Amino acid sequence: MYKTQSRPSRSSSPKRKSFGGGNKFRNRPKNGGNPRFSNGKRGGNRRNFSKPVKLDISTFINKAASTEQEEEKFIPDNSFAELSIDVNLKNNILEKNYQEMTPIQDKTIPPILQEKDIVGLANTGTGKTAAFLIPLINKILLNRAEQVIILAPTRELAIQIEEELRSFTENMRIYSTVCVGGTPIYKQIKKLQRPNQFIIGTPGRVMDLMKRKILKLNDIKTIVLDEADRMLDMGFINDMRFIISEMPKERHTLFFSATMSPTIEGLINEFLENPINISVKTQDTSKNINQDVIRLEGRDKLKVLGELLSNPEFSKVLVFGRTKHGVERLSKRLSKQGFKTESIHGNKSHGQRQMSLKRFKGDNVQTLIATDVVARGLDINDVSHVINYDLPETYDDYVHRIGRTGRANKTGTALTFVD
Repeated sequence: MYKTQSRPSRSSSPKRKSFGGGNKFRNRPKNGGNPRFSNGKRGGNRRNFSKPVKLDISTFINKAASTEQEEEKFIPDNSFAELSIDVNLKNNILEKNYQEMTPIQDKTIPPILQEKDIVGLANTGTGKTAAFLIPLINKILLNRAEQVIILAPTRELAIQIEEELRSFTENMRIYSTVCVGGTPIYKQIKKLQRPNQFIIGTPGRVMDLMKRKILKLNDIKTIVLDEADRMLDMGFINDMRFIISEMPKERHTLFFSATMSPTIEGLINEFLENPINISVKTQDTSKNINQDVIRLEGRDKLKVLGELLSNPEFSKVLVFGRTKHGVERLSKRLSKQGFKTESIHGNKSHGQRQMSLKRFKGDNVQTLIATDVVARGLDINDVSHVINYDLPETYDDYVHRIGRTGRANKTGTALTFVD
């Protein structure tokens, strides 16, 4: 068995003040500190991997709440069946077996239907994508001339948003284009020359298309900034400002983030007009995740990982490394040991990344070795374990990494290697 360190169970974190009314957001302290944003330019916020990460190891240890513990069940004020939306859209929602709304859906769908600006603060895996897609699809159905642009930090998340969009709009003749890097731009240019109700993309590629005069936003009056904190962390702040500056001043803006910082608060004040502030973030990590550390104590790190992966309960494992080369090297070494492994990182082409993700989602491989490119937003079913082979840089990075397990009321395990 692997060596771990435990401490008494804590079933929940202290409740944090919900931010309602005005834009006075309370800063949440982070063990790893806030990332530095050097100059606001993409690539300007390069992380120094040579310096050791200083994080409180105790934050990586927490027992999942017992399923036998009684907890207050969330009772939504609204239901999908009773929403005042297009009947075909409603039927598609119900056919997807959407029954009760999650908290973020319950609190955001009604005001978005009323075209209110929204700031949503919610944990990952809370149904946020459906929360903004459903009312925006209805908006398009009411007026086919409307268009929506959705910005996401990574190509994987942008593609996932479009996949969910298609599932809601089957047989509705609603068209979309995904504008992301890593794929031939000429194909996106060709699709943009046809009518599109939804444009979903990463800031860098959207900027490229705008500079080429292919994509014009002067008539697009609705924008979604999804995972805004991650886009900021990746250095997209100037791109975000430019994109919004090209849109009409009278617009509908939806802003979603998992974390809040002074810089994020500043963007909210800059981009949104009297937004409704909604926080359904109850604690940093899901109550369904067992968190523990693996103390190496001089043991070979790769050997310890191999021993873990040899256990039958490690059925679908997401392993996080810090660098592209390190992730690829680890994947090859595990493959040589006979483990079914894929890797995903920034040096892989778009097609290669999608194929690796598809094989992992489809249970064709046991282990996906990844950089933080897949840590945010992606919905991967039935991940049994998340292993932090390399320490994350900040506590927020840790929260997003381990959020890939313990989803849909299932219990997951997160293990972090420490020296």
